[in-house]
Amino acid sequence: MMTIDTDLEATDIPATRGMRLLRVRNHDDFLLRYVQPGLVGLIDGTVSTLAPVFAAAIFSGPHAAFIVGMATALGAGVSMGWSEALSDNGKTTGRGSAIVRGAVTGLMTTIGGTFHTLPFLIPSLHWSLIAAFIVVAIELVVIAWVRYRFLHVPMKNSLMVVTLGGAIVLGIGVALGAS
Repeated sequence: MMTIDTDLEATDIPATRGMRLLRVRNHDDFLLRYVQPGLVGLIDGTVSTLAPVFAAAIFSGPHAAFIVGMATALGAGVSMGWSEALSDNGKTTGRGSAIVRGAVTGLMTTIGGTFHTLPFLIPSLHWSLIAAFIVVAIELVVIAWVRYRFLHVPMKNSLMVVTLGGAIVLGIGVALGAS
């Protein structure tokens, strides 16, 4: 476990308390331990679940899409969390606790796959698809914003990249569902 930087002044109350609570020394430490694992999970949960959810919706209807989407989001959350926790013990790379990183990645993967699944609780396929498309657009903007805010990737570039990835996977789901 990494030690807390004792140079932090008592006058930095909000940043100091938050950083101590998360056991991070500085902004880079925060990025490596929380933002990067969370972003990986959010991207994977959002993008990788699009194909099965939309394929199930088009092929079998909104109820099937909801079941497939939740199963995919939960299964992917466990898988991604486990993978992150087992991929690096944190000592060699200084990325912090494997359990914490795994939990962050798993939780964000589940969240990323859940939000665009929820519209399929709407019984009408037409309206559930419209709602899901809107949610996906919001998710992609959030991912782009996190990349912009924490990784300093220009918003325009980030939006283009995440939208391209989302569109490719969504296209696969729509094509398979329509077959």
